[in-house]
Amino acid sequence: MDARAEELAAALQEHRPRLVRVAYAILGSRGEAEDVVAETWFRLVEADRREPVRDVLGWATVAVSRAAVDVLRSARVRREAYVGPWLPEPDVHVPDPAEQVTLDDTVRYALLVALEQLTPAERTAWVLHDLFQVPFDEVARAVGRTPVAVRQLASRARRHVAAGTPRVEVDTQTHDSVVTAFLLAAAGGDVAGLVALLDPDAVLTSDGGGVVSAARRPVLGPDRVARFLVGVTARRSGDTFLPALVNGRLGLVALAPAEDGSGARRRLVVSLTVDGGLVSRVDLVLAPDKLGG
Repeated sequence: MDARAEELAAALQEHRPRLVRVAYAILGSRGEAEDVVAETWFRLVEADRREPVRDVLGWATVAVSRAAVDVLRSARVRREAYVGPWLPEPDVHVPDPAEQVTLDDTVRYALLVALEQLTPAERTAWVLHDLFQVPFDEVARAVGRTPVAVRQLASRARRHVAAGTPRVEVDTQTHDSVVTAFLLAAAGGDVAGLVALLDPDAVLTSDGGGVVSAARRPVLGPDRVARFLVGVTARRSGDTFLPALVNGRLGLVALAPAEDGSGARRRLVVSLTVDGGLVSRVDLVLAPDKLGG
């Protein structure tokens, strides 16, 4: 590797966490986001040979976004034939105070779910401008539209996102307090306790990908959501349930021994959205290819 290639590699590596977050927010898949960013290296080297790239972050953000949009459009076709609801791939961490700075930049799970309602162009325009503060001129290059058009895309997306995410972003302490009480009630089979902690318009969505048994439609209302959750914990009584940070907020993972004896494997990830002191969304990811390590 020559000196210029090393310089480009170092610059790309420095910006890699941000680029992965951009791709993840557009795609809703951590694995696909990692692939898109990895492929950007080859495009960067080729582009620099034609004309020196002065702003690696700006160039790479546009390149990653374009590639992510192409992947998303292809993925949308596959998702139309998906069995049951499709949920984004969660980003799961074991709670560690030392990681808090990084986790503060994590894309919230409820936001990823809301972004699924947008077109690829709307999603990319909103992610780049509203989430990552990219100027509209650069967003236009990424989306292949005029600056005026991407302003309109972002405006439409903003309305959809506002309708699909919590009205007020709760602080970490409030979220953790509500979620802890909720998880204890679920573990104890306390239906009444769960109902008291659920928003009147609560919705539960489970994604088994056609591989693992899951509800084919969202479960609506506090009583139905509570009873569904108690049933899930009862059926998985042999699993080990542990708290985990799901996209930077307290959630839950269920572990069970791997069939090949190689250790424990994730069987379930639960993301909980708190709005106004109550749980408004429960998202259960059971599809094996979305559970990670």
